[in-house]
Amino acid sequence: MKNTLRTFAATAILLSGVSLAHAENPMVGGAAMFADKTIVENAVNSADHTTLVAAVQAAGLVETLSGEGPFTVFAPTNAAFAALPEGTVDTLLKPENKDQLTKVLTCHVVAADAMSAAIMKMVDDDGGAHPVETVGGCMLNVTYKGDKIMIEDETGAVANVTIADVDQSNGVIHVIDKVLLPKS
Repeated sequence: MKNTLRTFAATAILLSGVSLAHAENPMVGGAAMFADKTIVENAVNSADHTTLVAAVQAAGLVETLSGEGPFTVFAPTNAAFAALPEGTVDTLLKPENKDQLTKVLTCHVVAADAMSAAIMKMVDDDGGAHPVETVGGCMLNVTYKGDKIMIEDETGAVANVTIADVDQSNGVIHVIDKVLLPKS
């Protein structure tokens, strides 16, 4: 009888289109994140990442971040963008500032699939801090305390990973609380 119930439950899960692997991914911005979808396919569903999605679209990076990857994306929330000086986001979203917007966004992307455990191991292997070069050419400095990963950008500002290990078909997203900026 127990085996029949297990088989029935497994069949019900499969028929509903939900797999057990999806249950392990954290929710982001009130939306389920699916490991079989790309970074862009998942990000558009997060209520906390509408500014990031608009910026990715304005920079023409949708196709890139929908590609094969692998990518690790440090994804700033709407609140992180709102914390920038007044008018910064509006200025960056103007067509004439596309190159600057692209630079800022690509400073959030690493050409690797790095889950938090791997990041922490790199930090440990490097004696407490690990330098990371982004696809935009920015140098980030990654550290951690307890189970919290922190990323220092080129201006010295530190972003905290608030939701780690959001598995994607083409990489991983780590939600952060600040926008990472290149040197001026």
